[in-house]
Amino acid sequence: MKLLALEPGESVLDMGCGAGSIAIPLAQAGHSVIAADFSPAMLGTLDAGIEYYGLEDLITPLELAWDDDWDLVGPVAKAVDVAFASRSVTTTNLKGALAKLDRTARRRCAVTMVANSSPRYDPHLMTAIGASVVCGNGFVYAFNILIQMGALPQVTYFESPRRDTFDSLEAGVADFSRMLEHGNEDKFDRLRDYIAQHMIENPHAGEPGSKGVPQGRYMLDHVRKVRWAFIVWEPVSSGRP
Repeated sequence: MKLLALEPGESVLDMGCGAGSIAIPLAQAGHSVIAADFSPAMLGTLDAGIEYYGLEDLITPLELAWDDDWDLVGPVAKAVDVAFASRSVTTTNLKGALAKLDRTARRRCAVTMVANSSPRYDPHLMTAIGASVVCGNGFVYAFNILIQMGALPQVTYFESPRRDTFDSLEAGVADFSRMLEHGNEDKFDRLRDYIAQHMIENPHAGEPGSKGVPQGRYMLDHVRKVRWAFIVWEPVSSGRP
């Protein structure tokens, strides 16, 4: 939100808004928000948040996917001052997605994309057990596409910490084993040994975690960090077909 650098009263499109983790605080700060997501379940949770905080006049929910025809079901051209997608650019047509944001915004566009391995993985753990990790280069493609579009994108990198908690060794192994794919399935025993050696008591066990779920009794002795690339640019399209 800080990197978005919104001006007072600006309108925004939050594409891939989920349950409203950004849309709700933006509305509370006085911005009118088109909160779009392809998931009816997410929008249902958002609706509950809108009602709870009394933001009906500031947030407009919209069921919308990247691959939809935005001329038919999306926001009109230059509908908002700022259009952004935070960690939600999930499409096989990256150029088309960036163009849709560009078309919708009058002053500023932004996307936040992963800049190392997927948030599903723990690079520290994977390296320790000799497993391979595929890094995401989507942000590099996005930057290059924007250059080709005639934009002058700027990139800021930041990291977000994550703590995975669990209630027993077996529960931790079951959770982290999701990372053993794409040729790493033979590292299961090493994974179990690593967790057994590095699990420690969680001093915040039972307290709500980042997703509101009570934290488990144990955690690993290192913090998992996800690196993100925040890419911002001034719209280059006129908005006309």
